[in-house]
Amino acid sequence: MAFKFEKLRVWQKALELSALVHNVSREFPKEELFILTSQIKRAADSVNLNIAEGSTGQSNKEFIKFLRYSLRSNIEVVSCIFIAKEREIISEENFNKIYEMSEEILAMITALIKKLDNEQQQ
Repeated sequence: MAFKFEKLRVWQKALELSALVHNVSREFPKEELFILTSQIKRAADSVNLNIAEGSTGQSNKEFIKFLRYSLRSNIEVVSCIFIAKEREIISEENFNKIYEMSEEILAMITALIKKLDNEQQQ
C-alpha cells in the first residue's frame, strides 16, 4: 500500500459507505437527481476523501481538522437519509444499513481524533 490512508480501517469503512450510498441513491426518483441524490453522494464521498487528504504528510493537528470535516460529512449523510425517509424514497432496510454504518464511522472517527489529540499533547 503506497498511501497511509489505505491502511486506516475508518477509511476502508467510509469507502464502503460511499459505495452503499451510491447504490441506494440509484433508486431515488429522477426529480431528486440534482437535489438529494447529488447531495448524499457528495457527502458520502467527502467522508473518505477528507480522511485520505488529512492523513498524508500532515501533522496530527492538521489531520484532526480533516477528520472533523469528515465527521460533518458523515452527519450530513445521516440527515440526507432522514430526508429520504420523510419523502418515502428510501426503504427501511437501506435507511438502517446506512444509519448503522454511519454510526460506526462516527465512533471510529471520534476515537481516532482522541488518539491523535492525545499523541499531540504528549
